[in-house]
Amino acid sequence: MKKIYFILSFAFMMAFAGCKKYIDVNYDPNRPIDVKESLMLPPVQMLISQNINASGDGNLSVVLQQYLQVMALNQVAPNFGTYQMYNIDMDGDWSNVYVRTLNNLNLLNVKATANGNFNYTAISKILTAYTLGYATDAWGDIPYSQAFKGIDVANPVYDTQQQIYTQIQRLLDDAIADIGRNAGLTPGSDDLMYSGDMAKWKKLAYTLKARYYMHLTKAPGNTAAAQAQLALTALTNGMQSNNDDAKIAFAGAAGAENPWQQNFLPGTTFVLANTFVDAFTTRNDPRLSKMVKPAKQTGLYTGRQIGLDEIGSLEAYSIPADFYAGANANNYLVNYTEALFLKAEATFIVSGASTAQPFYQDGIKQHMEKLGVGTTDVNSYLSSRGTLNSSNALRLIIEEKFISNFLNPENFTDWRRTGYPALTKVKNALSDIPRRVLYPNSEITANPQPQQKAKITDRLWWDAN
Repeated sequence: MKKIYFILSFAFMMAFAGCKKYIDVNYDPNRPIDVKESLMLPPVQMLISQNINASGDGNLSVVLQQYLQVMALNQVAPNFGTYQMYNIDMDGDWSNVYVRTLNNLNLLNVKATANGNFNYTAISKILTAYTLGYATDAWGDIPYSQAFKGIDVANPVYDTQQQIYTQIQRLLDDAIADIGRNAGLTPGSDDLMYSGDMAKWKKLAYTLKARYYMHLTKAPGNTAAAQAQLALTALTNGMQSNNDDAKIAFAGAAGAENPWQQNFLPGTTFVLANTFVDAFTTRNDPRLSKMVKPAKQTGLYTGRQIGLDEIGSLEAYSIPADFYAGANANNYLVNYTEALFLKAEATFIVSGASTAQPFYQDGIKQHMEKLGVGTTDVNSYLSSRGTLNSSNALRLIIEEKFISNFLNPENFTDWRRTGYPALTKVKNALSDIPRRVLYPNSEITANPQPQQKAKITDRLWWDAN
């Protein structure tokens, strides 16, 4: 999936890197070093969509979906699904995060700041916070404060995860302030997510603030009540409808397909896992046909069990339906329904189950509405799921959030911090279910740090017992 966006991204990255060090004695007018913000933004947004939110070929996001038993490799064990991982497996993902994404976002921020284009600085900071959250929730401690100083800091030390979380909130606060300046250029069609609608960017920033507050409900030095109240305060300014979803649209033509469609093409080895598919039947969930395709061979909804000792026919297994994995499907990065389930969870912590019930039910309704589920089926399903109480509220909220955040790496964080949905380790598992990924071999070689000895079953700072 090497897109023209990647080439553009590399071009402006190299342009900015080069112009710092050398006098333009050999200036080539056909290779400009001054790239406008409007040309810098779309490649980095596409990089986040393609290489972070929906990376393929066994990269990080796909690995996490296997840990969650949503995706399965049609291969014999051992593999990623049975928790086999080597440090070198994460080399590409580290490069995606740092070289391709965070570095380019930093360049965009520098450029936009110099030009006084504060809508672009706001977007760069929001996407930086999003990417940092993705990275720290996968690896834990990571470099940031010293990461983009070039040769001045050849071996950047790792910031603690606690420091990264502080920086995420600061970036989002600064982005909100930048939007409030109403200064400089406003993006248009170059903004692939919101077409320059800065009100929606502001809602996204507040929703992300709530997300990262709720991640810390069990973190050392924090209390669930305090974090929940912070989240509720942020959500008053967060997403308000499905129209606020942060997503990238795809035309579906050759070279412009939704990345999840490419992850599940018949020519790949990925199908849906039986744990995920079977849960729809258990719940009598009307979203089954909206989210899952029946297997071509049998016409049945059939997932593959992870860890099998034999290879099956790809056509014997289900893959996602077109809403999420069609060639022209949207790739959802952050959903309004996540805001509703965050509000439900935070309200449950602060005010109890009965007060959380309306937000929980609205989250289900809004997701089903987005999928096109009929009103009768919606009401029947809501009735079957029952009423929240002190013993079932967290489970039901996170189970429903898990469905509405289908294929989103955020679900791995929710599982670790809440234990839901309930999972047991797979057949032929090489360890307990992983709680993180390994640091990449390329980083261990180039920038050795004590944190790099972590194992995939080690807990992160916020992942308290």
